[in-house]
Formats: sequence, C-alpha cells, structure tokens
Amino acid sequence: MATPVRMFPISLWTLMLAPWPGGNTTAAPEAKCVFNEEFILLPISYGTVFVVGLPFNSWALWMFTSRMRPWNATTTYMVNLALSDTLYVLSLPTLVYYYATCNNWPFGMGLCKMVQFLFYAYLYSSILFLTCVSMHRYMGICHPIHSLKWVKTKHAHIICIAAWLMVTIYLIPNLIFTTTSCKGNIILCHNTTKPEEFDHYVHYSSSIMALLFGVPFLVIALCYCLMAKRLCKSSFSSPSLWMPSYKRCSIKMIIVVLDIFAICFVPFHIIRTLYYTSQYFQADCWIINIINFTYKI
Repeated sequence: MATPVRMFPISLWTLMLAPWPGGNTTAAPEAKCVFNEEFILLPISYGTVFVVGLPFNSWALWMFTSRMRPWNATTTYMVNLALSDTLYVLSLPTLVYYYATCNNWPFGMGLCKMVQFLFYAYLYSSILFLTCVSMHRYMGICHPIHSLKWVKTKHAHIICIAAWLMVTIYLIPNLIFTTTSCKGNIILCHNTTKPEEFDHYVHYSSSIMALLFGVPFLVIALCYCLMAKRLCKSSFSSPSLWMPSYKRCSIKMIIVVLDIFAICFVPFHIIRTLYYTSQYFQADCWIINIINFTYKI
C-alpha cells in the first residue's frame, strides 16, 4: 500500500504543469484578440511535460507491471491513473509543433479531435480513479468488515472498466464539437467548436464539469472528512494521550490528497469557467487576454 501512495504524485504532475491543449477557440471576442505569448509559453510547457512526464510515467507503469505483482485494489486504480497520464503525454508532441509554428495544424481533423479527447479523458479519468482510491480507503477505515467482502481486486477491475466507459461515452460529444478551420494559409485546431455552436458547447462542457468533477469532488471531500472524523474519534476515546503513528500518517495522507486534488483540478475548472464565461458574454479583449494568460500558465 505504501508504494502506490508514494507514486501517487508522479501520475498527476502533468496536470499541474501543463496548460489546457488548444489555444484557439472560435468565440467572437477571441477572434479579435491575439495572444502571442502562447507561441513561446505553450511549446516550452508542453515540451517540458513530455520530456519529464514520459519517462516518469513509463517507469511507473514498469514498476506496477513487473515489480508490484499481484495487484491489490489500490494498485489497480493507480495503474489506470498512470496509463491515462501516459496516453495524454504521448499526444503532446503534436501540440508542441502546433504552437511552435504559430497555430498551424497539419495533422488533419481526426488527430485534432483525438488530442482534445485524450486531454479530457486523462483529466476526468484521473478524477474518477482518485475518487475510487478515496472510497477504497474510506471503506477500509470506516467499514473494515464490509471492505473485506466488497473491496477486492476483481471489483476494482470492473470499476476501472466502468470508469473508462463512462468517460468515453460522456466525451463523445466533444469529438463532434472539436473541429479545424482554415485561416489564410494555416489550419487551426479549435479546442471548443464553431462559432455558431459555441453556446451549445458551453452548456455541454458545464454539464460534464458538474458530473465528472463536481460530483467526484464532493464524494472525495465527504470520504476524507468521515475518515478524519473516525480516526480522531477513535483516538480521543483511547486512554492514551498520544495518537498512534499510523493514525497520524493516515490523517496526514488525507490532508495531502485533498491538497493535491485542490491544486491539480480545482483551479483549472474555476479558470476554465471564467474563460468560457468571458467569451460567452463577449467580454472586452483585455479581460479575455488576462484570463487566457492565467488559464495557460
């Protein structure tokens, strides 16, 4: 159990470093705004994530597959987490080229759709797998007897398959929305959709955020609050004045996981909401520029 926990930040670090792929939306305000900083900032960011992320995630997968057999339930979730990260990292070279050539996408519409799909698949599958890990720990701490029956590796495999299917089904509309367009001699790979469908995309994106981020976030917060309450309650009822070391470690891990989730996922969704809102209501260019710059760093 300890080894997967130590490897946990490795499989999430890409989201903390990488901005959202695709810098050109097709909303009306941004069509008039030019963000030249992305041609320097984004190739460096994506290139750094790829160079560091690929060996780290490859090493994590190698450790899981060759040194940590047989897998328990937690390891199964962590393997899927590392796998989703690896798939995303493999798509980054195309984005490095795209921004290094000032938003020129020569790879076709199919690959444009796939790159956007991989990012969101990575994002939301990571959230779901973290939710699974949190619920697994909750069962072990708050319901240890029931966990012996329900928290098994075969159940983890089924849950992981269900999570991948859920993410794939929910992201099918994103494949339809994502498109390319010509602007002079260059081809743009849009991260939202055509101007006439932007309103629909905002509604769809908001629904996905509520289902695949909002609900898991509440579940994770509830699980760890109940775990912390259980650990503290059992310690206060103990005749000893000192909390056992394993309970202190568990509480520290609860704090670390909540902090990582807050750092990795909460700011992204808040800024993305501001980003879409500013375009939806056609805010001034300088406002969009500030939000856009914050969004991508």
